[in-house]
Amino acid sequence: MSHETALTVRPLRAEDEPAWRDLWTAYLAFYESSVPEPVYVSTFARLLGDDPRDFNALVAEHDGRLVGLTHYLFHRHGWKIEDVCYLQDLYAVPEMRGKGVGRALIEAVYAAADTCGAPSVYWLTQEFNDTARVLYDRIGVVTPFIKYQRS
Repeated sequence: MSHETALTVRPLRAEDEPAWRDLWTAYLAFYESSVPEPVYVSTFARLLGDDPRDFNALVAEHDGRLVGLTHYLFHRHGWKIEDVCYLQDLYAVPEMRGKGVGRALIEAVYAAADTCGAPSVYWLTQEFNDTARVLYDRIGVVTPFIKYQRS
């Protein structure tokens, strides 16, 4: 990315709600999912809240426009003394993919985790998410775990 079109990663702000909503809606649609309005309202409030065990959000801004987001949280782990960081959502608008948005957001989460004393950062993706997995294979390590959930 050239200097005149710099990418900025920063915390989510209250005035970002309409653009955040558009990004999160597109993220959910990618995974063929949606949430009802009360979940949008609750999630945004949690992202802006001050509970250290609640969600956090960073956004990527390019030329005054939000072009990416990430949601993450810290939680305890039974095998560690320090907290771990779960990167729950990561999204970049299609026209900005391959231009460093995802990497910048993940690295910003890594930095936040380091600041909070949580050196372990992990995330999940679907097997078919080939585009994102190219980045993930460069910036992380795939584990052998398979996710199960309650039926």
